[in-house]
Amino acid sequence: MANHASALKRHRQSLKAQARNKATKTRIKNAVKAVRQAVEQKDLEQAQAQLTQATTVLDKAAGKKVIHRGCAARKVSRLTLAVNKLKD
Repeated sequence: MANHASALKRHRQSLKAQARNKATKTRIKNAVKAVRQAVEQKDLEQAQAQLTQATTVLDKAAGKKVIHRGCAARKVSRLTLAVNKLKD
């Protein structure tokens, strides 16, 4: 364990950041799962609504650098592709 005051403060800060990041990643997983469930049930309106929410959550997470922007873009792209397949 750290002994210096600055190291102790840094440790406290890292724990707070870890909790924030964990909450954000959980939010991402729940949003993606909601879209996938709507797609499985073939509910186009619900899927589109959930996709909009998931896109917002992913973009915010990427903006805060919780996940890489490429990862967010890839997830949005794949979810959009799945929702658009329902239209056919």
